[in-house]
Amino acid sequence: MKAVIIYNSLTGTTEKAAHRIASEVRALRIDATPVAIGDVDDETVADADLVIVGTWTDGIVILGQKPAGAKKLRGLPRLDGKRAVVYCTYAVDPGQTLDKLVDLVAGLGADVIGGFALARHQLNDDVSEFVDRLTPELAV
Repeated sequence: MKAVIIYNSLTGTTEKAAHRIASEVRALRIDATPVAIGDVDDETVADADLVIVGTWTDGIVILGQKPAGAKKLRGLPRLDGKRAVVYCTYAVDPGQTLDKLVDLVAGLGADVIGGFALARHQLNDDVSEFVDRLTPELAV
């Protein structure tokens, strides 16, 4: 199985999560490659069996949150026929970011099979839990 982890990062947290996810997925003997959103093209996703998409949470708690870089996310190659998983990183509260990210990625044609919000202050633990929850889906 081959997985590509597409990430949109501002401060480095979402990028760090992408590399940690790749490391843990590789430990399951799955080829996993993290790629910055600006470097993604059709070839990046063509051979992937699983596409993992991550971004950071943008917005103010009282006004609502959303996936950062929605325009970039909508500009990703079509993911028709691809299984996908999403994640968002956050500092205080992800709000509805994860649900909105699911909708964005599903809008690209992907079959979104799961998602997880990763807290910046407990990133390593959250990534491990994310991959643990994802593991049964990887066997399919």
